[in-house]
Amino acid sequence: MTFLPENKTVEFVSGKLPYSDHGKPESLLDIALNLGVHLEHACGGSCACTTCHVVVKEGEANLSEAEDDELDRLEMAAGLTLRSRLGCQAVVKGDVTVEIPGWNRNYISEGGKSTL
Repeated sequence: MTFLPENKTVEFVSGKLPYSDHGKPESLLDIALNLGVHLEHACGGSCACTTCHVVVKEGEANLSEAEDDELDRLEMAAGLTLRSRLGCQAVVKGDVTVEIPGWNRNYISEGGKSTL
């Protein structure tokens, strides 16, 4: 899967990622955190905010279907598009390319270093 605008492509084997209770297992957020991609997640991946909002550029069919809770939460997301998903809820099942919107990127990580 690829994260834009960093153009960072990561690979993983289904069932082999350690899970630390951040979003659904093998969600975009879970993969990002396990493989070194910074994706905001203020609520810890519990579908209670929109900070992990991404826009699917390719491979939408390779993601789980959005459930009602995610769709309801997305209605509050800034810059909502027809291809918007919450990273904590969208489970990856194949090749996917997503963009982390510029207004949704945090330039300062916990260590005070740039994440871009």
